[in-house]
Amino acid sequence: MTTSTAVLPSYQRFANGVPVPLFSRRSFRPREKYLILLVFLTFSVVCFGTFFFLPDFRTGGGAAVNSVYRVYQRMQKAGPDLLLPVPPRASGDVKDSRSLVGGHPNAVPPGHEDSDHQDVHLVEDKQKLQAKINEEYQQQKTLEKPDIEEPRVVRTSSAVSVIVHKEEILQTVPPAPADRLPLTVGGEDKDPVARQRRDKVREMMKHGWDNYVRYAWGKNELRPISKRGHSASIFGASNMGATIVDGLDTLYIMGLHDEFKQGRDWIAENLDFDINSEISLFETNIRFMGSLLACYALTGDVMFRDKAAQLGERMLPAFQTETGIPHSLINLHTGASKNYGWASSGCSILSEIGTMHLEFTYLSDITNNPVFKSKVENVRKVLKNLDKPRGLYPNYIHPRTGKWGQHHMSLGGLGDSFYEYLLKAWIQSGQEDVEAREMYNEAIAAITEHMIKTSPGKLVYVSDLKYDRLEHKMGHLACFAGGMFALGANTLKNEISDKYMNIAAGLTNTCHESYDRSVTKLGPEAFHFIEGNEARSLKNGEKYYILRPETFESYFVMWRLTKDPKYREWGWEAVQALEKHCRVPGGFTGLNNVYLADSAKDDVQQSYFFAETLKYLYLLFSDDDLISLDDWVFNSEAHVLPIKGNPLYRPATPL
Repeated sequence: MTTSTAVLPSYQRFANGVPVPLFSRRSFRPREKYLILLVFLTFSVVCFGTFFFLPDFRTGGGAAVNSVYRVYQRMQKAGPDLLLPVPPRASGDVKDSRSLVGGHPNAVPPGHEDSDHQDVHLVEDKQKLQAKINEEYQQQKTLEKPDIEEPRVVRTSSAVSVIVHKEEILQTVPPAPADRLPLTVGGEDKDPVARQRRDKVREMMKHGWDNYVRYAWGKNELRPISKRGHSASIFGASNMGATIVDGLDTLYIMGLHDEFKQGRDWIAENLDFDINSEISLFETNIRFMGSLLACYALTGDVMFRDKAAQLGERMLPAFQTETGIPHSLINLHTGASKNYGWASSGCSILSEIGTMHLEFTYLSDITNNPVFKSKVENVRKVLKNLDKPRGLYPNYIHPRTGKWGQHHMSLGGLGDSFYEYLLKAWIQSGQEDVEAREMYNEAIAAITEHMIKTSPGKLVYVSDLKYDRLEHKMGHLACFAGGMFALGANTLKNEISDKYMNIAAGLTNTCHESYDRSVTKLGPEAFHFIEGNEARSLKNGEKYYILRPETFESYFVMWRLTKDPKYREWGWEAVQALEKHCRVPGGFTGLNNVYLADSAKDDVQQSYFFAETLKYLYLLFSDDDLISLDDWVFNSEAHVLPIKGNPLYRPATPL
């Protein structure tokens, strides 16, 4: 029997029958040597590239740590979404129709729909998972965020201080030397109730802003129900970030400085006025120009000044008419301008041409460029020299002939802010612009004689006048007039100051009545004065509320000047009504009918809700020193512009 021995496989090499050592020169064929060399070189390149070519390692260890931390942080935040994806959400397109009244967008409110249909169990599971991740993070602190280098302030020999950050240089113009700088942040009232109410308004601002950031960042406005961007026709076809710009000084005043920085950086990096579509000159001025100038005054950040100057240059072609009266619409890319076809045979609108003086005068002062101021001074000269029917200013004027259009006079839409700017130009100048004050006094005397009326129910109102016929109707836009009459009476004491203060109180009370007589406690777009049915809307097209601020503006001014506690109580009623009827999970929306408790929503969060509505309510519950009326004037969009003599005026050094 032959015994066979099992032999294990061997990789021993032989040459001519003689074993060859594994690593001798003859242990590999030439082809195998080349293969090994290629593998070795490839491995070396990969290792070398890891440390040299990757950008984070190339810029230093700190950047690498930051990069790793960011990835970790994003994965941590995204954990629930990765493991439990959000189910698809039904959404529908919402049609939008808009018209322009007095330069403000007036919605013909569309339908609304609820887009928040999510599985409750999935939401609960997602929340539990997120809570678990947060708990693990707090207990383990796996990766601590590295310290970030704080900015350094570098003092320069010029009037500009430079704040040096790790990635940017921020130039600022300091305020003028003063014993006391105006209060622009803080200003809590001594009354604990007022403080609590102000905190509520601040929370509303945060709610609306956060949802805009989440769903419509960079768009003009937010649709808070359908949770997407929205743009009114006044902004043309471009995304100009209207809500960002319009809300910025309110964020600053409220002390929401992280949000302010977020908006400021977007403006610096993304706001471009080379827009090839027709936009409203008036709205661009009061919303964009006004906010940029306000933020420059508040912070001294020259980026805001420079952006305002760029915008001003692009707006100038609108003034290139036979009379210098500007057109209503302008293409900021081509410079082409025109008027609305519906405006009394191609006329310009009084409220629009007269609501640029504050911004253009201040722009000239901070840029040392007189061209802007010269344009608005010419507009005033043309208006002053015209014959006025009954001393009143019609709402329409033709830019070619310099003659009035149809004789329609109003302190509401189409006329409103022209009168406001006459008064405030005088205040802004440190009471040196005597011409503006004289024109204001004459106009208000004529309005008081011909348009201020008292209803059978003892309500004071300002009626529109068309060809000597009173309409006995008042628009919501005219509700700013209570504050204007009061400010005019308070700043120039004379024999008729008491009369004007009584008119101011009466108009403000009437606007409050228009709110109080609705089911929602929010005011309609227009209301009439007919015996037995006063301060109420009579037509369906007048019953909507689109987050307008004018009534709250008068509450604020009347409180500051009279200290009557009813104005704060009325303001708080409005806050509660906004919370109950206009707040939705995605922000704040207007209503189609203020006389219905369950009114359909218009699904638009207007940019002026941040710029005006919430700012006036916040200041109503603040101390008088915060944005003092002795230091600031409010433009028509409630952007704060400094009065001459205010250390924050920051004028340019004369050439």
